[in-house]
Amino acid sequence: MGYGSAALVFSSRFLSSCGIGRSRPNIIFIFSDDHAYQAISAYGGRLAEVAPTPNIDRIANEGMRFDKCCVTNSICAPSRATILTGKHSHLNGVVDNSVEFDGTQQTFPKLLQQSGYQTAIIGKWHLKSDPTGFDFYQVLPGQGSYYNPDFLTSEGQIRVDGYCTDIITDKALEWLKNERDLSKPFMLMVQHKAPHREWSPALRHLTIFDDVEFPEPDNLFDDYEGRGTAANRQDMSVEKTMTLNSDLKVKPEDKDAPYYTRGYYARMNEEQRQTWDAAYDPKTETFKKANLTGKDLLSWKYQRYLQDYLGCIRAVDEGVGRILDYLDETGLAENTVLMYNSDQGFYLGEHGWFDKRFMYEESYRTPLLARWPGVIKPGSINDDLVSNLDFAQTFLDMAKVEQPADMQGLSLVPVMTGKTPRDWRTGLYYHYYEYPAVHSVRRHEGVATKRHKLIHFYDLGEWELYDLEKDPQEMKSEYENPEYADIIAELKLELQRLREVYQLPPLQPDKEKV
Repeated sequence: MGYGSAALVFSSRFLSSCGIGRSRPNIIFIFSDDHAYQAISAYGGRLAEVAPTPNIDRIANEGMRFDKCCVTNSICAPSRATILTGKHSHLNGVVDNSVEFDGTQQTFPKLLQQSGYQTAIIGKWHLKSDPTGFDFYQVLPGQGSYYNPDFLTSEGQIRVDGYCTDIITDKALEWLKNERDLSKPFMLMVQHKAPHREWSPALRHLTIFDDVEFPEPDNLFDDYEGRGTAANRQDMSVEKTMTLNSDLKVKPEDKDAPYYTRGYYARMNEEQRQTWDAAYDPKTETFKKANLTGKDLLSWKYQRYLQDYLGCIRAVDEGVGRILDYLDETGLAENTVLMYNSDQGFYLGEHGWFDKRFMYEESYRTPLLARWPGVIKPGSINDDLVSNLDFAQTFLDMAKVEQPADMQGLSLVPVMTGKTPRDWRTGLYYHYYEYPAVHSVRRHEGVATKRHKLIHFYDLGEWELYDLEKDPQEMKSEYENPEYADIIAELKLELQRLREVYQLPPLQPDKEKV
């Protein structure tokens, strides 16, 4: 199972043969938070017709859709740190959301800066420290707010009236139009809060899915038989964990409740609250009269969840369209790479869950779409194993900047040109660290190939194996099945090999974390 060492170096002759011999391209990286690939219509699936994303789909239609892009650690801050550094969590230092990113370390924006690029980041940062390596930044503090958000700037904190997704797009376009240095190529990171919990749509989108019946996933009522302790003891179910008030906007009668005194409702002005109340008061009244229980209640919660989650995505999609239109109308598109990605995947009722964290497909896989006129063939689809670990080196390669030897990914440039190296990786390493913590997902590491996935919940002393060809929904572990003994042995060897390649320290199982 090759690591793909030959993919690390590309000659100028190869780059020129792929149409990359012209001036260094501008790069725009549009990044959302918790955007499931199931909620992008370019990927098909049960939601494609009822909740289309036509503008994000444009990137796929005019570029490439990656079907096997995965993350190294399915949680917000670690994903962002991996993208910046091109290193796994144990080396960049951000193993979970509690850790502050060390901004003094090497990152791809710093290297682009040093090579003559102008760099900017607008939107969600979520790494606790101040951004470094950027000529311009305006970022949300912490998780940020959907309504009337604050932004941290080099000159202090400001508040902007409006909806966060729209404001981030406005600021990105303002920077592109009036604030960038026209003499330099640029790298712009446009990073949305949406559709992160608690899924608060733009006011214009509060009711757009009220009359839509979303198809339920086949395993919405999963009982977790056939899986181990971790799946059975998680705390991220739509049924039990998802709250009626803050998550699903059922208004409580107590006016001193947190619903009113903090969060999105407290953040709004009076006019915004009136629009909100007009949208959600009828839903609250209908729900209370229905007095739902059991499976009926779970189905209702699923529908309400998706109405707001997909409502958030509608504004993201509109923002993508505005940026694409600007690039096309000004001619900037001709020499601008645009990539769309999320910090990880997300559960939309699959296994009865929301959130992320697990190495199971819905949170492990993340959408990746890329448009590069003249380089990427429009309408391309790629199924190579790629990762957010690869982005730093991809951006550097696009900019013709030397890729540091201590970065751990692979440039996706040859993949984008349809010339994937023969020794491209056939296995991906994963490691989730954050436990005990919210949602109670146990620590685990694992290795995935295109067909099989081996997961080790090391504090529990439990292993799981999935055959994605026979069991794409990962409903039954085959770890105890003797027919898979050879595959398990091979995957354990690959797991150990990747641990050595990526310089993982020895595991330290903690029985107290069971």
